[in-house]
Amino acid sequence: MTPKFESESSRLVTDSPVSKPRVGLFVTCLVDLFRPSVGFAAVKLLEEAGCEVEVPGLQTCCGQPAFNSGDRADAATIAQRTIVLFEGFDYVVVPSGSCGGMIREHYPELLAGDPAWAERARTLAGRTWELISFLYDVRGLRQVKARYDGTITYHDSCSGLRELGVKQQPRTLLASVQGTKLKELPGAETCCGFGGTFCVKYPEISDKMVEGKAEDILATGADTLLAGDLGCLMNMAGKLKRMHSERGTRATRVRHVAEVLADMTGEPPIGETGQ
Repeated sequence: MTPKFESESSRLVTDSPVSKPRVGLFVTCLVDLFRPSVGFAAVKLLEEAGCEVEVPGLQTCCGQPAFNSGDRADAATIAQRTIVLFEGFDYVVVPSGSCGGMIREHYPELLAGDPAWAERARTLAGRTWELISFLYDVRGLRQVKARYDGTITYHDSCSGLRELGVKQQPRTLLASVQGTKLKELPGAETCCGFGGTFCVKYPEISDKMVEGKAEDILATGADTLLAGDLGCLMNMAGKLKRMHSERGTRATRVRHVAEVLADMTGEPPIGETGQ
């Protein structure tokens, strides 16, 4: 039997442009548990872009781990709960290409067999955006007031790039950050080997992939690695830290792109306990 949930909000949402849109921030599990600063940076960026931001307290996982592991029943239940929590907003914004891609691309597929839920999934999918894409493509943001001193390189996460079309948007916004110099990463569009449950199912392959990615990062000479997906960042940060430790070289700082764009880099880099 398909579970039924009552809507948290009865607010009617239209598809017409909204001058001060009401945005529901889908925080993601990894941000919530490992890097809350990314969530705070997202809120700051969205508010500065003229949005009213809310973070539903009952949100949980997007269901991607279950979906990727073939547990479609539990993934569907999680999807339904997420739809109920977020369908009262003008937009759903996610600081992660993989979770954003799950809601936008896979919820309609997952719930296609139930006409009522399928329509609700499609409607929510049409209002769901990855954070940087939303700022650039929906809110028209082209520059930020931020400073970050150093040479940066950028990794294009698979879901953000291939499912959501996130490529030029972060680079354009980063170009407005004072003190930065972008050095393009060879193979920037190549997977880092994390892939959600892929790194658990195929650890040897995953390790080989992230090793190659880390070597490319080091070859750029950049002191900072940025990306828009925390799973990828944690994977690469761990490998880079081990490689630097083995070679006795200076650590590469690893950060979510939102932290730099929001001028919120007071927290230690990912994988570090101190500056």
